[in-house]
Amino acid sequence: MAGNSKRAGAVRKAGSKKGAQVGTGGHSRKGLQGKGPTPKAEDRTYHPAHQRKVAAEKRVAAGRRPGGPGGRGAGRKGAGATEVVAGRNAVLEALRAEMPVEGIYLTAHLDSDDRTREILEIAHTRSHPMFEASRLDLDKITDGAVHQGVAMKVPPYDYKDSEDLLDVAAEAGEPALIVALDNITDPRNLGAVLRSAGAFGAHGVLVPERRAAGVTASAWKVSAGAAARVPVARATNLARELAELKKSGCFVVGLDAGGDMQVGELAYATDPLVLVVGSEGKGLSRLVRETCDAVVSIPIAAATESLNAAVAAGITLYEVAKQRGESS
Repeated sequence: MAGNSKRAGAVRKAGSKKGAQVGTGGHSRKGLQGKGPTPKAEDRTYHPAHQRKVAAEKRVAAGRRPGGPGGRGAGRKGAGATEVVAGRNAVLEALRAEMPVEGIYLTAHLDSDDRTREILEIAHTRSHPMFEASRLDLDKITDGAVHQGVAMKVPPYDYKDSEDLLDVAAEAGEPALIVALDNITDPRNLGAVLRSAGAFGAHGVLVPERRAAGVTASAWKVSAGAAARVPVARATNLARELAELKKSGCFVVGLDAGGDMQVGELAYATDPLVLVVGSEGKGLSRLVRETCDAVVSIPIAAATESLNAAVAAGITLYEVAKQRGESS
């Protein structure tokens, strides 16, 4: 058949004659203009790059780190957010340290070993909530960390106010003893300070709200359970908070290598006292140092440049406890 025009039922529109038509060049000019520059891959909704961008934005909004897989024991955390402890060793250490538990997640067919058996034993003894989860679920919960089939959610730490620390001292009928940390960013140092604070009768620890270590899983484990007994308060502005504590009757003493006196000469040990500890590298910040009633140092051998902040805090707290014991 020569063509379709004679096919039964065929209908040709008026003016649809094949061939060139007058003015057809103008009809297609709009089509020749194109649709503009090609959008970036992350802006095209169907592209995987866009899906990754949306997922990253959700992680940031939820207070999770923007990076990808973490190392062993890593987890999600943020200000006031639930933290996740991942891995058998990390979870077991957290349970041994009596860290508060929001939930323990285990895979259905978990390989049994000494660690998992102890995890289950502690969880049952303390009635911790346990949930069965697939490995894919655990990958999501831990944000890609190495979890070995075990993860644990830790509730956000309940920070106090500095007035709460004074109340603890008042209830104990003792002159306040508070440790304030300045420029301390390693949570393990915070954990070690909490351990010393608990050992030598401090009534609490004060930390800045920004650019400072908080009570994370790492801090809790290093504290060896002291984080459950020694309250931690947060200050929006540490220098201002120290000034308020002075108004409440506390003496503020800084601990720094360039101190005016040695720690054994500390004159305010038996009074309500706030001991401010600076970092090993930066020491005390200028405003905090200016707020102090005195600055003391620990005599050390010339070969040693400085002491770790947690070690220095422990030595000074021992000296304070010693003087208070002698005066009682």
